Amino acid sequence: MTDPHFATVHRHTSSSRIAIGCGLLLVLAIPSMPFWASSGHIRWAVELGCFIAIAQMWNLLAGYGGMVSVGQQAFIGLGGYALFVLVTLFGVDPFLAVPLSVILPALVAAPAYMLLRRLDGPYFAIGTWVLAEVLRLITSNIGAVNAGSGMTLKAMAKYSAHQREIGLTLLVALLLLLTVGGTYLLLRSRLGLALTAMRDDAVAASSQGVNVGRMRFSVYLLAAVGTGLAGAIYFMAQLRISPTSGFDPNWSSICIFIVMVGGIGRLEGPIIGALLYFFATRLFGQYGSAYLVVLGLLTLVVAIRAPTGLWGLMTRLRPWPWFPTGYILTKG
Repeated sequence: MTDPHFATVHRHTSSSRIAIGCGLLLVLAIPSMPFWASSGHIRWAVELGCFIAIAQMWNLLAGYGGMVSVGQQAFIGLGGYALFVLVTLFGVDPFLAVPLSVILPALVAAPAYMLLRRLDGPYFAIGTWVLAEVLRLITSNIGAVNAGSGMTLKAMAKYSAHQREIGLTLLVALLLLLTVGGTYLLLRSRLGLALTAMRDDAVAASSQGVNVGRMRFSVYLLAAVGTGLAGAIYFMAQLRISPTSGFDPNWSSICIFIVMVGGIGRLEGPIIGALLYFFATRLFGQYGSAYLVVLGLLTLVVAIRAPTGLWGLMTRLRPWPWFPTGYILTKG
């Protein structure tokens, strides 16, 4: 007979094994889309993948690092412009330039955090917005990148449409593996325990030996790099970038909506929120400003009535985790 006082510790459940397996299959299926899907559906997959990656980075920043940013468009624009500059001005192959484009967001994020770390709460959020606006104004006045007129990725013309689709889908699959998969592995490590402790109570975590300042710097840098990579891939698919599109404040609004509605502080939240936002945009985006007002009100209602987001409501009905990062104790 099984001892009722005996307990076992698991790191996975049946639901997590199914979810991780399905997720890997979906990600691995993305590069095959050019051989069976239409160009429109491929564009949808690229856009949705970028939304998930950007939201996951914002979730890591705000949900675990405790740093609410309203200026992540700074790194989206930097990643996009780094790609266009490397290709147009230095002649780097576009697909090779994508991984190199993360260098500029990292170089800007490091000194920027040294200034922003002196701010807290709403002042930090305002500081991130100011940083993004400063970068937008600087870019708008640099003649080498055509100032406010923007840049076009003419070098992509040497590839056929089919070759471009293969390259983009491969990049998006890699992006999701790095941002979602990488965050999952990070949160399951010892550093993830420190991040979770810091999220719950930064003072208590610091008293237990967690270097809160170093952890927040690392999270800010990781979020900048991941966001910059997503920005480079997104604008590579668009074939054009300008200061108003790259540093558009609407990017932060998208992040906040996706994470708050999906569920902040959980890996599953940004995925749920990104799917909701993406399909809602396709169905109701034609209504313009009225549609944006509804999204804003929905975010407000969820923040007040369901702080854990849609994922929190789902786990109350069925506790089936997709990406468990802790330990699960079962008796018997």
